[in-house]
Amino acid sequence: MLVSGSSVDSHILPTVNAALNSVATLLLVFGRRLVRSGRIDAHRRVMLSAFAVSSLFLVLYVLHKILRSFEHTPFHAEGAAKVVYLVLLFSHVVLAAAVPALAITLIVLGLRGRIARHRHLARVAWPIWLYVSVTGVAIYFILYPFNPVSL
Repeated sequence: MLVSGSSVDSHILPTVNAALNSVATLLLVFGRRLVRSGRIDAHRRVMLSAFAVSSLFLVLYVLHKILRSFEHTPFHAEGAAKVVYLVLLFSHVVLAAAVPALAITLIVLGLRGRIARHRHLARVAWPIWLYVSVTGVAIYFILYPFNPVSL
């Protein structure tokens, strides 16, 4: 399939997206360590990088959905494994919907120097963003490499 004049293999996009979520996770953890050690400029750069990586993930995720006609990848397990997966997926999707607004608000507050409000919101937003990044990688592994074949 062609997109903007170049060939895009939609099957590679879930792996690319899992890698982007992994990078975002590392950047989020590193960014928090930087701010706790007082390295504010480095924190700013790393967190803006986390936002850029997460934004690229979102663009490629939507592209993947479009290229695959919005089909979903079924999880073939049954019983407790399926229930655990669905709870994980539900929590991931609900919280992922909030991350862009939270991240943008954090960036605006930080860049405008409204540090007390930035810090207050970050106490809630950072764990949500981290959870979404980590569970995004977990969902990739559950749906692709570890997804049992249906019988």
